[in-house]
Amino acid sequence: MQRGRRIAFLGLGAVAVGAPALYAASRPAALQSPAFGSTEGALRTLAALKTQPVRMGGAWDLAHVLHHAAQSVEYSLQGFPELKPAWFRASVGPAAATVFSARGRMSHSLTEPIPGAPDIAQGQPLIPAVDRAMAALQAFEGHTGALHPHFAYGELSKDDYRRAHLMHFANHWQEVVT
Repeated sequence: MQRGRRIAFLGLGAVAVGAPALYAASRPAALQSPAFGSTEGALRTLAALKTQPVRMGGAWDLAHVLHHAAQSVEYSLQGFPELKPAWFRASVGPAAATVFSARGRMSHSLTEPIPGAPDIAQGQPLIPAVDRAMAALQAFEGHTGALHPHFAYGELSKDDYRRAHLMHFANHWQEVVT
């Protein structure tokens, strides 16, 4: 087989194998966390913390985690204080968001603050943190206007943002000590 034909044949083979894999990877999977599989489930999980708080096994206490997650939801409505460069938000960020959505779960640094966000102190009271997280999710659901670009993922639809927020809560929830 001539070199040019062999390269074309290999290229077509890669497309034939790769295209279905890419299509499957871009389809959203069911969210993996029962506690954060839907906004309603997240609100129930958060409300239960008022009477049955959980303990976190990571570096951040529960109130810190809830304020951090609430910040992310609030910034989708108000605008993030700092954005990754445009090239990142047009390439690496959306690719990561697609992979997370295809897996139905996110993985990120659980001690990294949102870029430019105010510091969150450890040891804050739990109930105001629960209330803030719930209010942020409810405000998001009630929001009918445009959403601001995610600092890393760029432009997201409301459904994609909802998934990202729920996966974000769920990712932090992995540090709950049972």
